[in-house]
Amino acid sequence: MLKTPARRGLVLLALAAATGCAYAQKTPAPAAANWPTKTVRILVGFPGGSTPDLVARTIAEPLSRALGQPVIVENRPGAGGNIAADMVAKATDNHTIGVLINGNMTIAKLLNPATPFDPQKDLAPISLIGTAPLLLTAPVSAPGKDAQEFFLAARNAGQKWSYGTPGIGTVGHIGMELLKSKTNMDPVHVPYPGNPQVINALIGEQIHLSLLPPGLAAAQIRAGKLKAIGVTSTNRSPLVPEYPSLHEQGIVGFQLEIWTAAAAPRSMPRPIVDRLSRHIVEIVRMPEVRQKLFQQGWQVAGTSPEGLANRVKQETAILGGVIAMRGIKVE
Repeated sequence: MLKTPARRGLVLLALAAATGCAYAQKTPAPAAANWPTKTVRILVGFPGGSTPDLVARTIAEPLSRALGQPVIVENRPGAGGNIAADMVAKATDNHTIGVLINGNMTIAKLLNPATPFDPQKDLAPISLIGTAPLLLTAPVSAPGKDAQEFFLAARNAGQKWSYGTPGIGTVGHIGMELLKSKTNMDPVHVPYPGNPQVINALIGEQIHLSLLPPGLAAAQIRAGKLKAIGVTSTNRSPLVPEYPSLHEQGIVGFQLEIWTAAAAPRSMPRPIVDRLSRHIVEIVRMPEVRQKLFQQGWQVAGTSPEGLANRVKQETAILGGVIAMRGIKVE
């Protein structure tokens, strides 16, 4: 039989082991204060020089200073940004986030059920970074002195008119289908590889209208090569204040924006998500960063995770309704 001191030692060891097991089971995810412990990656689903890429690179350096660790941008283009979004959704290192666009965080699964991630279940909103309306644009020869006269001509033309987008399922495509339902016009959809080709087709009068980012369309309009019909925000946009909105021209209830946002894997601990959100909000509201983003064609938002989550929920419902109504699918 063991002597009392030895037996007491075994009891203490057993208690220590039991306490250790309980602690291991109850230990929370790493505190945000101790994070990050290595390089943070920002994945972007579009090539270098694209708008999401410029946004990511604009925030990367100040974010690195705030976190005290390197922050690098990795471009993983393809599938309208969904390749990068899928990589973000599946990341498990707690050091990978993404700068994503509307479609990646809202309607990706609705457009293509084979999409390997579910935005609602697999992505954690961090912050809405910037927003921009689209600009309804037409050839300089387009009829009408305002939006009402233009849409009257479009209704009369029926399917003799066509509109261009940078692809099936893009915001420009779904937005135009929504605009068709608001105005009773019926132009035929013509998808192109990208917006530069859409602009060339408009200038060449091969198509009749398109919803374009104002940063791309405004230069051509100011040069007299294209005609502005109106922006898709409720009021005039600071990005292109010289052009009236469609809403103020009588197309009531039509509002559409493109946006870019930061997102994390759903598995990332919430304290880390909250810390990232606070830093990104502070960064995008810095005057020099705000100015850079404005020059890239964005109005700074800088929301909480909840603010972005609400935006995702609302837009998924609106655009999802258009997808269902029009039977839009991406193969």
